[in-house]
Amino acid sequence: MEKDLRIIFMGTPEFAVPSLQILVESGFKVVAVVTAPDKPRGRGQKVIPSPVKAYAVEQNIPVLQPTNLKSPDFHQELKQYNANLQVVVAFRMLPEAVWSMPEIGTFNLHASYLPQYRGAAPINWAIINGEKETGITTFMLKHEIDTGSIIFQEKESIHADDTAGSLYTRLMYKGSKLVLKTVQAIANDKYTLLPQQEEGVELKGAPKIHRDTCKIDWNQPAEQIRDFVRGLSPYPAAWTTLDTRTGEKTCKVYAVSNTGEKNPNLAAGQYITDNKNFIHIQTQDYLLSFDELQIEGRKKMTVEEFLRGNTL
Repeated sequence: MEKDLRIIFMGTPEFAVPSLQILVESGFKVVAVVTAPDKPRGRGQKVIPSPVKAYAVEQNIPVLQPTNLKSPDFHQELKQYNANLQVVVAFRMLPEAVWSMPEIGTFNLHASYLPQYRGAAPINWAIINGEKETGITTFMLKHEIDTGSIIFQEKESIHADDTAGSLYTRLMYKGSKLVLKTVQAIANDKYTLLPQQEEGVELKGAPKIHRDTCKIDWNQPAEQIRDFVRGLSPYPAAWTTLDTRTGEKTCKVYAVSNTGEKNPNLAAGQYITDNKNFIHIQTQDYLLSFDELQIEGRKKMTVEEFLRGNTL
């Protein structure tokens, strides 16, 4: 007999919305949503709700926005919804008092094929490291981050021209279907929890990405740098500095391509340009061509558009 599930959904960004939406549209009882507090965003610093909150409000689902997940007041409020399952998609690390609260437990959707790429940025790091394949996993939460027993997993190919943005979108929708499959299996008690297999496996992590992480090292091979740029595009974006006639400028790099050519007269990080159509920069081996970039204080543009207003 199918269990009567009372679900609390926890998530904040766009990535989590399809998972919440598919549960609501499939008729599951989402009794409350937990998301991040509203924050000022954009140039005008207008205070706007998270994408998950915006959807929950549309659906008349109660929304909780705790500033402190360890707060006894928050725990008390959570208990009042009498949920027997919690679903987490792209949310903060939960204290045990929260994830252990429901009778069935709390499961998380993670955007990698666990145990690989545990951490905050699995999509970025899979591309940065030149992987040809990644995946999605639903697993039950426990103390150590991203280590709980696996419910379901599915693999996803990483295409040669994928960016973090394109892979994010595919995994967002693929992940929502896996969330639904997981909730359906739990409702019908038709699932098996499998421990993550770590023995004999070289584990790769996915730590949070900071600005210093995003600086391009031109001493690396061209394809490694191309993977690095793809893995950080469109956000937070790889960056470098360029010498313009008005001084050295920080420049975000969204797309590069390998010319397959070498210039023995250039050291790694030195570049050549006709100041009209191309900028080619030397790496450890081949020249890379800038395709799409953004100088500080300006909008994103093609290299041709960039060179119309910036002489190197």
